[in-house]
Amino acid sequence: MKLWGGRFTKPTNQLVEEFNASILFDKELVEEDIQGSLAHVAMLGKCGILPKEDVEQISAGLKKILARVRRGEVQFSIEHEDIHMNIEKLLMDEIGSVGGKLHTGRSRNDQVALDMHLYIRRQTMELVRLLLQLQEVLLMQAEQQIDTILPGYTHLQRAQPVRFSHHLLAYASMFERDIERLVDSYKRVNTCPLGAGAIAGTTFPIDRRYVAEKLGFDRIYDNSMDAVSDRDYLVEFLSISSLIMTHLSRLSEELILWSSEEFQYIELDDAFCTGSSMMPQKKNPDIPELIRGKTGRVCGHLVSLLMTLKALPLTYNKDMQEDKEGVFDTVKTLTGSLELMAEILKTMKVNQKRMKQNVEQGFANATDLADYLVNKGIPFRKAHEIVGKLVLYCLKQEKFLLDCSLEEFQSFAPEIEQDIYDHLDPISVVEARKSEGGTAKEQVQKTLTKKKVKLAQFSDWLTSKMNKEASVNI
Repeated sequence: MKLWGGRFTKPTNQLVEEFNASILFDKELVEEDIQGSLAHVAMLGKCGILPKEDVEQISAGLKKILARVRRGEVQFSIEHEDIHMNIEKLLMDEIGSVGGKLHTGRSRNDQVALDMHLYIRRQTMELVRLLLQLQEVLLMQAEQQIDTILPGYTHLQRAQPVRFSHHLLAYASMFERDIERLVDSYKRVNTCPLGAGAIAGTTFPIDRRYVAEKLGFDRIYDNSMDAVSDRDYLVEFLSISSLIMTHLSRLSEELILWSSEEFQYIELDDAFCTGSSMMPQKKNPDIPELIRGKTGRVCGHLVSLLMTLKALPLTYNKDMQEDKEGVFDTVKTLTGSLELMAEILKTMKVNQKRMKQNVEQGFANATDLADYLVNKGIPFRKAHEIVGKLVLYCLKQEKFLLDCSLEEFQSFAPEIEQDIYDHLDPISVVEARKSEGGTAKEQVQKTLTKKKVKLAQFSDWLTSKMNKEASVNI
């Protein structure tokens, strides 16, 4: 007999049992479900809705089930549909009919919303932790490689020389924004829906704020209909996750290119590469490739949830059962990607010699020649044309700008003097970009310092939230 079966005259069709059940994936919420139930029954006792002995018996039963779950002794069943009814059935098997009193004053609608808020709260903190770990590695590498120069690219063509640190710090800025988004989303995640009931609240004299405080929430939903139907925080979580994966994918693409024979800018550690079953010489960057590939599935989960929600009337609809699998898969994919990326960056070897060679054997200093001519009084558009013709000349002569004699330079622009060679030196080119946020060493060091300060601030935020989470003792 179903726990909700009093109104029905027939057993559920077996195909419906299998199609309707969510226990195969929402068992992921078992700890959150029991945590929420413990807070709920404590509130029922505090408000005098259940007698003390029932509260104690239910609480003890729930804790026994939790211990069995952690020991791997519990088998869940699709017959009981979801994690909520599986736990309730286990509780009634454990302590008898008094277990049926646990559901007083609540619905599976506000119960599942609570479970997901607790789950996303925990995962938000975990993602911040992993992003901080990745940031530490990026800042470490940036500090160590501050004197390494490589070509910067636009359109995947060599553009201007930059410090390798400057390049890495661009990713540090991306991930810093990701952390900011997670931190900002936390206040919306940390809102308690329990007590909303199925749609309209409950007739029992419950204390919603007591439950919220007991579970470490900062506030409660102020509308019961919104509380059970809101999935904005999940859309926001998937949106932030999609951006993080997109940033990881862009970084992965650079690692793949840089580790190729054509670039040879870095070498990835053997522990994070694989070989070919046919070609014995191969060392493949499979992990960055997988991160790049898995980005699509995370972005897909975001679109999937948006499409699920786009035409749903208030309040709860069974469609919302589809909100979980994509979230669970996103968490697994993203946490694994972040952990691996930190290790890949920590262990990679940087080929400074090859980077320097590619800076010198190219035209990345062409803009500086144009700027030099501007400082000699030539309009920029004219200077641009002169340098373009000089580059074309060099290409035909199979040489680079610094290979030209002073006479060759002056044949294109008589204003050029002997100091042009110092001006076009790669280090001089990089150091000339002293504008705020530029690639000159002074500016890169300032950026590094600012990033370290932000890292410490985020670490303090995470510590405070983790301490609060740890103090939630049901």
